[in-house]
Amino acid sequence: MRIGDLAHATGVNRRLLRYYEEQGLLGPVRLSNGYREYGEADIATVRHIRALLAAGVSTAVIARVLHCLRKEDVLPAPARCPAFIEDLRRERAQIAERISELQTSQRALDSILDAAVRGS
Repeated sequence: MRIGDLAHATGVNRRLLRYYEEQGLLGPVRLSNGYREYGEADIATVRHIRALLAAGVSTAVIARVLHCLRKEDVLPAPARCPAFIEDLRRERAQIAERISELQTSQRALDSILDAAVRGS
């Protein structure tokens, strides 16, 4: 299938699909005319990429763990791929840290707003 077909099948625009290729997340076959040719398994791959991005995982980490995922629509955490689990745990810890920092910022802003409202 061509890039437009993959875009239609996944709901991801062509520009993003090209970006995924640049990041090493997709590896379409190049035809003699330069067109990209994708397989059916690439549909599941794009869905995995989107799910991991939505979870806050960077494309660098996705590139390291994508080979661990089966070419199905479900997102399993394969036991035979410890790097997958380790990388996702590390990403989760970083997200938890950012959430904590944001909550601290939110409390500080709440205090400033409370003081501003009381002072007006």
